[in-house]
Amino acid sequence: MEPASITTSLPSLQATPAAAAVGGLVFSVYFVKRFMVDKKKANNSHLRLVPEVPGLPVIGNLLQLKEKKPHKTFANWAETYGPIYSIKTGSSSVVVLNTTDVVKEAMVTKFSSISTRKLSRALSVLTQDKTMVAMSDYDDFHKMVKRHVLANLLSPSAQKRLRSQRDIMVDNTATQFQAHAKFHPEKALNFRKVFESELFGLSMRQAIGKDVQSIYVEELGTTVSREEIFKTLVLDPMDGAIEVDWRDFFPSLSWIPNPSFEEKIEQMHYRRQAVMSALIAEQKQRIASGEVIDCFVDYLLAEGKNLTDLQISMLIWETIAETSDTTLVSSEWAMYELAKNPDTQERLLRQIQAVCGSDEVSEQHLSKLPYLSAIFHETLRRHSPVPVIPLRHVDVDTELGGYHVPAGTQIAINLYGCNMDSKQWDNPDEWLPERFLGGGSDPMELHKTMAFGSGKRACAGALQAMLIVCTSIGRMVQQFEWHLKEGEVDNVDTVSLTARKLDPLHVLIKPRS
Repeated sequence: MEPASITTSLPSLQATPAAAAVGGLVFSVYFVKRFMVDKKKANNSHLRLVPEVPGLPVIGNLLQLKEKKPHKTFANWAETYGPIYSIKTGSSSVVVLNTTDVVKEAMVTKFSSISTRKLSRALSVLTQDKTMVAMSDYDDFHKMVKRHVLANLLSPSAQKRLRSQRDIMVDNTATQFQAHAKFHPEKALNFRKVFESELFGLSMRQAIGKDVQSIYVEELGTTVSREEIFKTLVLDPMDGAIEVDWRDFFPSLSWIPNPSFEEKIEQMHYRRQAVMSALIAEQKQRIASGEVIDCFVDYLLAEGKNLTDLQISMLIWETIAETSDTTLVSSEWAMYELAKNPDTQERLLRQIQAVCGSDEVSEQHLSKLPYLSAIFHETLRRHSPVPVIPLRHVDVDTELGGYHVPAGTQIAINLYGCNMDSKQWDNPDEWLPERFLGGGSDPMELHKTMAFGSGKRACAGALQAMLIVCTSIGRMVQQFEWHLKEGEVDNVDTVSLTARKLDPLHVLIKPRS
């Protein structure tokens, strides 16, 4: 259930006698808790209290978030209440951080106090209760599985070893674009259709050693096509991850069934696990026959002796899903902006020609293409791939931005708000790669968008994302002129609380002479 539907679910809940009794209980609990909170505040009167955004009794600020773009609402509130403030989402208190300094304090300096993930019901099911690197708490399990991911996939040495697979992906993408330009020169290209498919192929080769075209799934009793595998492993879980169950806001009422939500999420989870089981079983047969491939599943089955079958399955699924989705978001927005801004496109082309000459852009050229790097980082700033980081839980009383934050509070880190803060960025609404040229090669300057996190929870896939996106952008601008299809300039809406374009990017491309 989406946040907007709360407005309809609450009146229907109050329409029955039993629900009326529940409603009375909720109001009683609310005012008792409110009294206890006020009393605690009085006891800590010497500390600065986080400003509160006014809301309604019981439901707090939920109705104000019904537009399903919480990152934008959070940024708007920051202009009134400051960069750090508190809201109520049902019975939970959430402190929202909207400025880089406070976010870095939370993610680095005060990390030990707020390192626990607070997951929604949907995410709890889809992550198998945090059985993945990105969503696990910072504990022994997280450290162990992150070591595995780095060792085989994402460390600098692993990235060097896997470069040929990324080269194949970029070459395949360019070949399909060339074919489109040759046979359909007047027709707009669906950028996402091509790029998304090639990214998925790369993710499958890295994860299980091959780009599977179809597979028989015994638990489903049918053969599943490549398109269906992609939908089951990537699209459906990404949609399910942003599903909202109203019980997330009222944990004390978790005993009330929500069958439509539960059935939808459980079905997504069942289908995903069934497909993953079939894929891994096929690779186990390959390994048993003596054929070994340099891929993640072979590594985990050999080296992950202390991992369960479920944990192995989830780790392999995670690398498929994350490689396929977040890298697409950044690449699609970068090409949108370049097609929209021909002067920027021309400046990048001139730098590529000066550095590469007649050679095709490759990863070895990236360090000599600062404007390409600036385009990458400015795209991450203007179109944050993860606008709001999944909630974290404050384990002990702490202080952020000079304010007292009590234990039990949830923390929402609004990266969109940080990257649209006019106090930090000049003209933040504009896409201006030049703003990232002044810092030279200083990595702290380049990564101040915090798109890949910070501190101990920094994204392990940052290097791979940069290599894929920058090499792809460079090659596409080197080989083609890019122009937006008529009407595409205003086609900038996104999917709910994500940065994924609601509609695929359509562009007109022309081979360069």
